Amino acid sequence: MSRPALIGDIGGTNARFALVTPGQTAPQQIINLPCADYPGVVEAAQDYLNQVGATGNNAPTEACLAFACPVHAEQVKMTNNHWQFLKSEVQQALNLSLFKVINDFTAQALGIPHVPEQDLVEVKAGTTQAHASRLVIGPGTGLGVAGVFPGVHAWIPLPTEGGHVTFAPTDTYERKLLDELHKHYSRVSVERMLCGQGIVDLYAAHCALDGVASGFTTAAEVTQAANQGDEIACRTLLRFLKILGDVCGDATLTMGARGGVYLCGGIIPRLLDWLPKSELCSAFIDKGRMGSYNVDIPIWVVTAPWTGLLGAAEALHNEEVF
Repeated sequence: MSRPALIGDIGGTNARFALVTPGQTAPQQIINLPCADYPGVVEAAQDYLNQVGATGNNAPTEACLAFACPVHAEQVKMTNNHWQFLKSEVQQALNLSLFKVINDFTAQALGIPHVPEQDLVEVKAGTTQAHASRLVIGPGTGLGVAGVFPGVHAWIPLPTEGGHVTFAPTDTYERKLLDELHKHYSRVSVERMLCGQGIVDLYAAHCALDGVASGFTTAAEVTQAANQGDEIACRTLLRFLKILGDVCGDATLTMGARGGVYLCGGIIPRLLDWLPKSELCSAFIDKGRMGSYNVDIPIWVVTAPWTGLLGAAEALHNEEVF
């Protein structure tokens, strides 16, 4: 029997590790470890392997780990925690014959084709084109934007930094919101709006325009207040979702994503009840002469908890991922 491979999805706070049977993508023995508890990725991975008994003759000889930071160079330095390492040193320390390091949103994109249908919530009906790219976008700590394309032999990830394009207001009120945000940021990207801190900043901007004090400091507080009927918090969430629709529509046109749009990350699954009340779908279509391009493209929310691990498993032996 072949040894299992090690896969991981590692963010600023948590490192999610699992094992996968070669040739499959379903993660097994998933454990979430706090990054702060370990000096680096080697120690965390070794502790994980000890916990699941994957040592000695059972130790993996192959691994694919996804990190929430740039990974193109030999040295990888995490953006939001203290971990940094050389790829070759990790490969040697873990005694791996195959070691792939990918970006976390590349992993999200590669995981999408393997998400079970029951973990997709339809937001907008439509028809997918089989041989077309799929847009994967995820508001969370930041805003991840990527694509995935069905190549002849393998799924091809399309990494982007689309979260950092400039925010473009589409109405008078959004121009006022932008003016408020410019008081704090010299440049306002779409990520400034579409992330956890973006919800807080949007709420504060709404309050400033209404001439009232901003009372919340976290996205969770704004969301809770909206769920309890707070009028400004409600307007904030609805505007957040409308802007997300705008951005998804633009990215769909840019990428030619006739394979569909997949909303992932930690925020949107918590706002499922707000989606039908929002203008997300109408903003997605409202593209002037190109509205007819977007009108038939479906949108789903991804509720699967381990999409990044699915993507790491896909990447392991994917010839398009290096």
